[in-house]
Amino acid sequence: MRPSSRELDQMRPISIETGVTRYAEGSCLIKCGETHVLCTASIDDRVPPFLKNSGLGWVTAEYGMLPRATHSRMRREAKGGQSGRTQEIQRLIGRSLRAGIDRVALGERQITVDCDVIQADGGTRCASITGGWIALRLAVNALMKAGDVITDPIIDHVAAVSCGIYAGQPILDLDYPEDSEAGVDGNFVMTGGQRLVEVQMSAEGSTFSRSEMDQLMSLTEKGVAELVEAQKSAVS
Repeated sequence: MRPSSRELDQMRPISIETGVTRYAEGSCLIKCGETHVLCTASIDDRVPPFLKNSGLGWVTAEYGMLPRATHSRMRREAKGGQSGRTQEIQRLIGRSLRAGIDRVALGERQITVDCDVIQADGGTRCASITGGWIALRLAVNALMKAGDVITDPIIDHVAAVSCGIYAGQPILDLDYPEDSEAGVDGNFVMTGGQRLVEVQMSAEGSTFSRSEMDQLMSLTEKGVAELVEAQKSAVS
């Protein structure tokens, strides 16, 4: 029995609200159970110096947790003084979102996706990627509506979900009580076509077999398919 009483292959309830901020070109508030993340996408007509005159666009991301997103208050992280965890997660989000975009079609502009965790109960990076894609989609819609982009640069959905082995059983979409005690923990990023973008897997006290890995992959495909449907509903 999972602490949440969910079935082994059952996702937490997913809620997505779009257009939650006035000024960002794209925004959403995504809730995966008790994990809540505000995602905004901002368009800049300039690219980083290393891409100047390349004809390529860029998508990058920043991630942060509000001081009281967890049970006890954390110190607010300043730019340049971010923890290794924060830097690793925001690089993951950026890599993941770039996997679903045609940078030539985007043109020489940058879209920055900010993911701010309001409340954390496990899976914040996965919720950030899933919600970040929605904010990115809405920002690209604004570019296309304005005529700044002719060909849609978004080539596929991108979503992410966690899977792991808890109490000896492969399970989908770990919340914090499961994540903190899981023998194996992993984050899976996939496209809407179920192509893998990135897999982060590690044994947290017990090893796992090829057969168990295959079971986790099957759970991932089910979870990502549900997340993609939620993305479609949110931006339709």
